[in-house]
Amino acid sequence: MKDTLKEGMSFARTITVDRDRTIAHLGEDLRIYATPDLLRDVEQTCLQFIAEQAADEGEQSVGMSVESLRHLKPTPEGWEVTITATIEKVDGRRVFFDVVGHDKIDQVLACKHGRFVVEIAKVKQAVAAKKAEGEEG
Repeated sequence: MKDTLKEGMSFARTITVDRDRTIAHLGEDLRIYATPDLLRDVEQTCLQFIAEQAADEGEQSVGMSVESLRHLKPTPEGWEVTITATIEKVDGRRVFFDVVGHDKIDQVLACKHGRFVVEIAKVKQAVAAKKAEGEEG
């Protein structure tokens, strides 16, 4: 992992709340940003930030924590949300973010997110070993 991530660095990503990111159970006229998709977009924003700024070849990051996720306001289908991830702390391969999101009117999300930078080959070995162990039992 490159030594390029520092406290206070920020990365913003704007997404469009498309139909696949909305809930359906309130009816067609209330297609709004679904919380699970909001969380996925938070993770993807932080993943992209680390991949572009700090991951060496053969590395990637995995999520390790989400704290205090607050989905604060509804965002209608078709609107854009800008998710901004700011590094709170870097501890070795662990990176902790403060994340907020805004649509054109409101702050719509806030949370803390932690990611761990891994070597893909090591993860592949660990998963293969776990699968083998599971097949034995």
